[in-house]
Amino acid sequence: MRILALSWRDLAHPQAGGSEVLVDKILMGLQERGHEVALVCGGPTGERPYPVHRAGGTYSQYVRAPILCATRLRDYDLVIDVENGLPFFTPFWRRGPSVCLVHHVHTDQWETRFPAPLARAGGAAERHLIPAVYRRRLFVAVSPSTAVALQEMGVPPEQIRVVENGVDMLPGPAGTEAPAPVFVAISRLVPHKRVDLLLDAWRRVQPVTGGRFVVVGRGPDEEVLRRQAAAIPGAQLAGHISEDEKQDLLGKAWFLVHGAHHEGWGMVVLEAAAAGRPALAVDAPGVRDAIIDGKTGLLVRADETSLPSALAKAWVQLAQDRALRTRLGEQARQRAAEFSWERTIRSWESVAFEAVASQGRS
Repeated sequence: MRILALSWRDLAHPQAGGSEVLVDKILMGLQERGHEVALVCGGPTGERPYPVHRAGGTYSQYVRAPILCATRLRDYDLVIDVENGLPFFTPFWRRGPSVCLVHHVHTDQWETRFPAPLARAGGAAERHLIPAVYRRRLFVAVSPSTAVALQEMGVPPEQIRVVENGVDMLPGPAGTEAPAPVFVAISRLVPHKRVDLLLDAWRRVQPVTGGRFVVVGRGPDEEVLRRQAAAIPGAQLAGHISEDEKQDLLGKAWFLVHGAHHEGWGMVVLEAAAAGRPALAVDAPGVRDAIIDGKTGLLVRADETSLPSALAKAWVQLAQDRALRTRLGEQARQRAAEFSWERTIRSWESVAFEAVASQGRS
């Protein structure tokens, strides 16, 4: 089968995150299973083991990608239409089969990224236009939370397939905790990840536990967060680090801390779990799918006003209970082993065959 993915960004983009990792894993995995794959996205782009076609910039690609697909790339059997706030609306311009990949519903995010008029228009398009345009297409949700959000938008459950992301399991035993406390957050530095909330909580935690809180990641909020971190002892913004450095840091960490308002699927939570580390996180869509509360990590529930103090309290409690960290970490690693990329790719291949077969009959 020939499969083409339409995505907002390539892995080479400086703000690439979990969405780009997932698309790359899907295409690589399907290619290894004998399918011909390619990617169309906005720039910048880099070299991959499959063709990558640049279709303009952040916004122009939504006009240029359909033209590119209708001319040079029209012979693909299936298009994976990746929704990042808005998808590419393939049913408008493509008669052949497509599926809509949804990480999470962006409704709450529009207001943090755009002026009010654009935010209202974008949110309305996501809530109302997507279910109507894709009424004869399959949706792939990366978590049960995303599937629920799609149903709340009006997508019938029979159109939704849930395919959770995989995680890479490293051979050998889990690493050994550092003697002094090390806590880690791995995140794009954007508003909905709420790294500012984590730093606010760390301000309260550090006088009790001591140690370091290391934030890994880049993003548009970096300078603001650096100024916030500079005033807090033990807080460090590490920026981008290599995969080996990340694994070394997770191996030494006591646990991962995660403050996102919402996720599609907590990919970094499973990465920490694969390293034998539990996660302390705010109870939020997507995150609650990646963490089994009380078994593979802890979820904090509180209103916005009391959330920093509630998060800090749970942070201190987990830091002071090594036996609990050990138990949660062992169970987290066992669960992470269930989410192999082979499992994810096999499920995606099944959805691809189903989409081509069903849309070919319609």
